[in-house]
Amino acid sequence: MDNRPQEPLRSRSPGPPPPRVARIAVVIPSYRVTAHILDVLARIGPEVAAIYVVDDRCPDRSGDFVQAHCADARVRVIRRQDNGGVGLATITGYRQAMADGCDILVKIDGDGQMDPRLLPRFVRPILDGTADYAKGNRFFNPEDVRSMPAVRLAGNAVLSFMTKLSSGYWNIFDPTNGYTAVHARTLAQLPLERIAPRYFFESDLLFRLGTIRAAVIDIPMTAVYGEERSHLRIFRVIPAFLAGHARNFAKRIVYNYVLRDFSIATLELAFGALILVFGVIFGAWNWAINASRGIITSSGTVMLSALPIIAGLQMILSFINYDILSVPRRALHPFLSAGEDEGDR
Repeated sequence: MDNRPQEPLRSRSPGPPPPRVARIAVVIPSYRVTAHILDVLARIGPEVAAIYVVDDRCPDRSGDFVQAHCADARVRVIRRQDNGGVGLATITGYRQAMADGCDILVKIDGDGQMDPRLLPRFVRPILDGTADYAKGNRFFNPEDVRSMPAVRLAGNAVLSFMTKLSSGYWNIFDPTNGYTAVHARTLAQLPLERIAPRYFFESDLLFRLGTIRAAVIDIPMTAVYGEERSHLRIFRVIPAFLAGHARNFAKRIVYNYVLRDFSIATLELAFGALILVFGVIFGAWNWAINASRGIITSSGTVMLSALPIIAGLQMILSFINYDILSVPRRALHPFLSAGEDEGDR
């Protein structure tokens, strides 16, 4: 009989499995980009697992062109039956990439203005868990800004300020930049069917991200301008963008400061706007009456108008300061389950 001490039994379990490598997908909305799309596809690096070219009912048959001339096994062509715009084409690609189990979805336009080699910059903060959504900013480097036309600078400044108001992301610029990356779990929380389908897509998506408190970051980049021409005319779309931003601003205030939270900032905005409007109406009304009678408005009447205006502006500025300090800075997707369905907002 063997009386030697027996060694304790050791678990044969190999331990926890290594973390799964994130699958990165690129979505390319395709409309009249046959002159550049093959070069764009050729420059997409090996870190990308899948590429979705969405033919948005392109009159040049971009999908057929890619299928005939691109041998990259990662490329899949999706053909839409009607032209829905860049936003709807992008969402079509997003849905397919999410259905295929991709984790990070990068949108690159097919016109050659976005360098695919910059893709690691966009996915890194998402992989690190510091951001849910990364977008390009062409206005970060002073040298790039100097080479841009004044009209483009002015238009983007106006659009950027409107986007800050409507989305709550005061830390971003260049809102119409289409070079973006987003985590699939974050995207699954959004009502994709309600996002604007055309040029307002990027701005509306930022508003939707703001409603779920997703962390957004700007990525400095340089646009590559060649012979291609943008279909977006900034000053032509500003009225439509202004209406969209006004609607989203009103929704954001109700969502974030009434329904989901009620704080001192809510009171500052409400009372500040109320007394500001009172001061303006009271002052204008008395000025019009006295002017019609040839009477000089008394200093007391002027003060009764000026004080509410000053106090109202102070309260609104205090609200804006609170809003700026409330920009989401903590990524959401690390706390979401992998199998989350689309939100019902």
